[in-house]
Amino acid sequence: MRPLLQLPLLLLFGLGILPPTAATAQNKLSSTNTKAKSLYDKAQSQARDRQFEKAIETLTVLNQKFPSLGEPYVMKGSLLKAMGENRGAFEAYRDGLTKLPLDPARSLDYYTLADLAMSFGDYPTAGDNYKRFIKTAPKGQRFVFRAQRQLLNCEFAVKAMASPVGIEPTRLTEPMNTFRYQYFPALTADNRFLVYTARPTVQSNEDLFIAKQNKDGSLGNPVSISPAINTSYNEGAGSISGDGKTLVFASCDRPNAVGNCDLYISRRTGNAWSKPQNLGRNVNSVEWDSQPTLSADGRTLYFTSTRRGGKGQEDLYVTTLQDDGTWSLARNLGEPVNTPGKDMAPFIHASGTTLYYVTDGLVGMGGLDVFRCELQAGNKWSDPQNLGYPLNTFENEASLFISSDNRRGFCSRSRAPEVGVKAERDRPVELFAFEVPQPVKARETSTYTQGRVFDAITKKPIKADVQLFDLLTDELTQYVTSDSEDGDYTVVLNEGRQYAMYAVADKYLMKSLSFDYSDKRAFDPLTLDIYLEPLRAGRSIVLNNLFFDTNQFDLKPTSRTELNRLIQFMRQYQDVQVEVSGHTDDVGADADNITLSQNRARAVYNYLIEHGVKATRLRYKGYGETKPLAPNDSEAHRQQNRRIELKIL
Repeated sequence: MRPLLQLPLLLLFGLGILPPTAATAQNKLSSTNTKAKSLYDKAQSQARDRQFEKAIETLTVLNQKFPSLGEPYVMKGSLLKAMGENRGAFEAYRDGLTKLPLDPARSLDYYTLADLAMSFGDYPTAGDNYKRFIKTAPKGQRFVFRAQRQLLNCEFAVKAMASPVGIEPTRLTEPMNTFRYQYFPALTADNRFLVYTARPTVQSNEDLFIAKQNKDGSLGNPVSISPAINTSYNEGAGSISGDGKTLVFASCDRPNAVGNCDLYISRRTGNAWSKPQNLGRNVNSVEWDSQPTLSADGRTLYFTSTRRGGKGQEDLYVTTLQDDGTWSLARNLGEPVNTPGKDMAPFIHASGTTLYYVTDGLVGMGGLDVFRCELQAGNKWSDPQNLGYPLNTFENEASLFISSDNRRGFCSRSRAPEVGVKAERDRPVELFAFEVPQPVKARETSTYTQGRVFDAITKKPIKADVQLFDLLTDELTQYVTSDSEDGDYTVVLNEGRQYAMYAVADKYLMKSLSFDYSDKRAFDPLTLDIYLEPLRAGRSIVLNNLFFDTNQFDLKPTSRTELNRLIQFMRQYQDVQVEVSGHTDDVGADADNITLSQNRARAVYNYLIEHGVKATRLRYKGYGETKPLAPNDSEAHRQQNRRIELKIL
């Protein structure tokens, strides 16, 4: 069995690469005292015989009897570090080196102390000793560049801690955090379900767990996500789509895998998850592929990989679901996201426009810090920005998740070392929550609309494609499918946008819906059931995304999304004939309203003909104010009555 699927995650909590200590090379004691020399020689002999604990006992006695001598402390520090007792090693190195003069022979001791100090967040000690190392290191020493980078990190960390961004994350209480390790939290867009990876004990495999949010906002008891998902292999780092219907996770050493750890996908119908499928060679490599994050509609996937050809040991990659149901060839995100360092644990916000990830390749708090960058024109990412303290600390940070509404965040952190636990990687990892401060929020806040899709006649749930278009750009921004068993769907919408949404099923009239959040008014979730009319004579729909200026009949540019969907509909059903019907409210003269409605219907008719729809399949008519949908007693009702309809003939 391979080590942890997320071993790179738990290694986040280690010290990184440290050079061999030079302490044992300093054999001379800066004292002529016979007793001191005898104890020091005894400790060295015990160390050579690998009797480390006895050597430490001897050195402790030497420290007590001759506290001004620095060499015994440094030797003690080197032995404690070799035994994995880093806190004691840090204190011993610090106490010893402060008693000794600057010495080029001890350059690696300065470096070791600096790295130990960084691991405990003692930035002044770290900075001082990186400077000593740089000053004393021989020309060409391979750790000088890293020491210079760490000095920049020390300077950044001191400033960041002096100006905190938000407040300290708080540990989630029971029934959460009941396992030894838990990490990679992921929420559905409606915040109802939290999916995360857990290992109940040190010896356990990783599995995926899910917890449902209670009415009071608390989380219920976590349970295994599904027997179809969790097996005798490691399954972890799960990412779930906004509607909770698509799950991508990593698993290692499975039969017929592409590499040692691959990405797998499962889809939920009703309450049942499908058998996971390997995402294949367009996505997976012969190396380690893990830590996926899905876009809200489950059609764009970012992940971490150690495959060849990247900028560092781990890089971030992206792939998209294509029209034929396959995934595109994974593409390296490139600069400025990927660096020569470790770039890992991506999280794409539900808005799709802000990416968070951890890296040690940029200036931060000294290890792996969380950064954010924003999607710009041309699918380019902005320069990553450090999230600051306290979301970043002297610890190596790991997985982070921010809710669609930008209010609540989740992350995982290692617990403080336990008494008697020597190895840093044995520290439990737990889930934390935090209120998202303004500088950390995604560029765009998201909400959602969810409901069910029904047959308008039978009232039975149906499977339908639900597509969301940005009316300003005519760009498809979301594409989900309602559940074939219960008809439910969830679509994410971003603040500041104007959307057209379409529900489409075979042999049904499409449903046209409009959402205008361009003025950033009340931005609350919506519950919206959709009823699709069967494709039969006499049935009609309102075209809610055709726009005209007041008393004008020229189609506005934002109408092109709806018009293009109409053309697509007419091409799909070649035998269908339709009437384009224009309607107005009761403001103005009856004759004027008839004329206006007629002209608006004709504008749509002409557009369809100009784009290849045969005139013999179309007719248009203006009804003015004669067929209102609601009383003309309010602006909201009058707006309903000003409409274009499509009727099957």
